[in-house]
Amino acid sequence: MNKLLYPAVFHPEDVGGYSVTFPDLPGCVTEGDALPEALYMAEDALGIYLFTLKEDKEPIPPASNPADLQVSGRDFVTLVEYDEAEYLKRTDPRAVKKTLTIPGWMDTLAKEHNLNFSNLLQNAIRRELNLEHA
Repeated sequence: MNKLLYPAVFHPEDVGGYSVTFPDLPGCVTEGDALPEALYMAEDALGIYLFTLKEDKEPIPPASNPADLQVSGRDFVTLVEYDEAEYLKRTDPRAVKKTLTIPGWMDTLAKEHNLNFSNLLQNAIRRELNLEHA
């Protein structure tokens, strides 16, 4: 999955802080005591929402054009990014053991060259999925 951008409506609260809603994602709501925290929380809420849809095999709704959204008062619209690879790196850092099979001759040569199989596999997966900077 590539990076996705969704418009979020930031609602300044009279008592301070912001509440944040996503017009395209019913129930995706968050808040923060200050603008940087509200933006961080919006990124996190968007990640949880979209990743849950994917896990549940639900369709990902298209994002609205932010220019088409009407806000009032002090409310404003900004785009919030979802990058699945970055989200997973931040929320699922666990190491997972994989068993694999390679020809014996390849194993012999790899050991002679002190290749790290784990590192090699990670690099190959990054290349295969176009995650060169992940």
